[in-house]
Amino acid sequence: MKIGVSGANGKLGRSTIANLIARDGHEVFAISRTPDAISTAAVTTCFGDYDDPASLAGAYAGLDSLLIIPSADLRPDIRGPQFIRAIDAAVAAGVGRIVMVSAQGTRKVMTPSMANDYWIGEQHLIANAPNWTILRPSFHAEAMAQEAQLSTAHGVLTGLGEESVAYVSRDDLAAAAAAVLTGEGHDGAIYQISGPERLTGREKAAHVSAVLGREIGFIVMEEAALRDGLNQAGIPATFVDAIVEGKREAASHNYDYLSGDVERLTGRKPRNLSAVLAEALIAEAA
Repeated sequence: MKIGVSGANGKLGRSTIANLIARDGHEVFAISRTPDAISTAAVTTCFGDYDDPASLAGAYAGLDSLLIIPSADLRPDIRGPQFIRAIDAAVAAGVGRIVMVSAQGTRKVMTPSMANDYWIGEQHLIANAPNWTILRPSFHAEAMAQEAQLSTAHGVLTGLGEESVAYVSRDDLAAAAAAVLTGEGHDGAIYQISGPERLTGREKAAHVSAVLGREIGFIVMEEAALRDGLNQAGIPATFVDAIVEGKREAASHNYDYLSGDVERLTGRKPRNLSAVLAEALIAEAA
């Protein structure tokens, strides 16, 4: 089976490729805007840019299955058209099965947002692909670990409300994607990819405290105050908007769908937030 991973040079793409290689018996194509940066000898690298449909047509030709990973561009109204171009190119190339990485809480909203871009992609996939599967992961545990590392100097984590999140590790998402790409019986399925626990903001802070060995608190802030603090820290405006949207989604409980889909797809229990936090801090110390 010929399997393509579009967006292969990102962290999720690399992890998915590693999981696919471990499964053996498949020819893996790593598709990226920067294919030269992919050094894994066990895959075929291809140039493919979501903003260059002609490049996607060539990269997707002959594939049996394709994973579409969203780009790293967090600006609203960018990922939606990128999804459409990738899906159209895959359908035109005759790809047998298209798997899209979306997000929990995806829905149609009236304002430009990442959630609406995912909704645009999902709807286009469902309407146009002959065989499709959607993966809706919760908030990435690794992103939470990065936030925890940045927040340690202040001794507090912030939120926009009494949030609830079922944090999922990137490798569990990658393993689930590999299982869908290589397995059968997934056509038309929408899988909720979550970790093993649903955590409130205070519970999250307690996990961080336990890993760090010192007290970390959790406070609820007004959005204007959060934005002001992020801007003063020198964070680019695009990332500020993405951080605020993520915290708004968490406070609205759009990331707290607790599911057994990871274990059902991979045969293993998903990692909890504490394990990811501990690994991230060890890597930082090294």
